[in-house]
Amino acid sequence: MAERTVRIFADSTCDLSDELIKKYNITIVPLCIVIDNKSYFDKSEITPEEIFDWADKNNKIPKTAAISFDYFKELVAPHMEADEDVIFFGISEDMSTTCNVARLVGQEFEKGRLFVINSMNLSTGIGLQVIRAAELLEQGKTAEEIVSEIEALRSKVRASFVVDTLTYLARGGRCTAVAALLGNTLKLHPSIRVIDGKMTPRKKYRGKISKALADYSKDLKEELLNADKKRVFITYSKIDPEIPKAVREFIESLNYFEEIFETEAGGVISSHCGPGTLGILFYAV
Repeated sequence: MAERTVRIFADSTCDLSDELIKKYNITIVPLCIVIDNKSYFDKSEITPEEIFDWADKNNKIPKTAAISFDYFKELVAPHMEADEDVIFFGISEDMSTTCNVARLVGQEFEKGRLFVINSMNLSTGIGLQVIRAAELLEQGKTAEEIVSEIEALRSKVRASFVVDTLTYLARGGRCTAVAALLGNTLKLHPSIRVIDGKMTPRKKYRGKISKALADYSKDLKEELLNADKKRVFITYSKIDPEIPKAVREFIESLNYFEEIFETEAGGVISSHCGPGTLGILFYAV
């Protein structure tokens, strides 16, 4: 029997750079950002800067919405009708209904097979899984083999980040306005880790965001030196360029990773975390 053609799709919250999307032939499916009752596709129709400007003027964050059923159906239809396999990566199901929308679309076709992977993560915590899947595909693995391996390793993804301001988390209902006001006044920068598909607050860092992120990086040193050596991501949203540069220099000083990628968070992730957010993301061994 001839080998089936396999395509890899991911929603826009994977936060991969255009270069990586092109290199690994990934099809990006945009989530939506709703501002003043108008819906915009993440990344292609609205930028984080535009979102921050609107959010600060209106003292709230925009609504974010899962992928559109009709849009996604139109996108996968040619591959389904050609009897191909599509593997789709979606943001954690604890954060969005995107994966469920994709499963419903998959039921619409008699030909083709749509495999939906709940990444149980966000941002390049998804991106790491997407690239690994693309590499497995290059090795000649079948869709079933890729899905099985990715899901087996899913719990090994380490995704964490530090936010500069608590204002955006408060606007999104993830902390109270009083806590945000107090935290911002005391210059507290919480680190947040994704655990079992949910965002979980961890250590709080004090002082300027540059110092907070330097301390956060150092706190990860032991984990980084026991990580999968293949790659690590530094992903951020509207930040002084000297800060990710310093984080990168720290990671480079470890002389451990084969690839260090820097990417910018898209509108959905930025909407909830705010400007000045930076995360370090990798696979544990």
